[in-house]
Amino acid sequence: MKITVYLGASRIRDRNMLENLAKLGYFIGEEGHTLIYGGSSTGLMGLLAGLVIDAGGKVIGVEPESFVEMEYQRDDLDQLIVTKNISERRSKMIELGDAFIAFPGGTGTLEEISEIISLVSLNELHKPCIIFNLNGFYEGLRTLLLKMIEKNLCSEERLLNICFLDTFEDIKNYINNYIKENDV
Repeated sequence: MKITVYLGASRIRDRNMLENLAKLGYFIGEEGHTLIYGGSSTGLMGLLAGLVIDAGGKVIGVEPESFVEMEYQRDDLDQLIVTKNISERRSKMIELGDAFIAFPGGTGTLEEISEIISLVSLNELHKPCIIFNLNGFYEGLRTLLLKMIEKNLCSEERLLNICFLDTFEDIKNYINNYIKENDV
């Protein structure tokens, strides 16, 4: 399975976040999945790619030309796809992914997962959309989506396939069950 993970290129020191990132990276690699990610060598992005590689997994990075010119990309990837811009990068990452996970991240991560939420809710994308709500990180987003339902701006049915999962074990189980149920 090709798992697109959205996360930041910033460096962090949050021990719990780093431990969960390691679990995710080793899961993707050891289970023979492919990581699709933003292609960066820095911060959480670079760390996740390295973890997947260390675990024997395949990694495909998708990096805009401007970032490659600034030499942000990892050079040890199985494949690096260079796009013209961020918008093209988002489209390519969606095209390649079989499942989507938003790890805690910044504004870029929010933008990327918002597009997935929109596509899933509009029934244009029929793939898992997982929001890793580690330590309540995305609780504000969940509250906003519930407010949209409350105000009749969105239906509950449209958001059924948006999963807020609180632990790595929940993510692992969800993906494994999805694979079994869908013969992926």
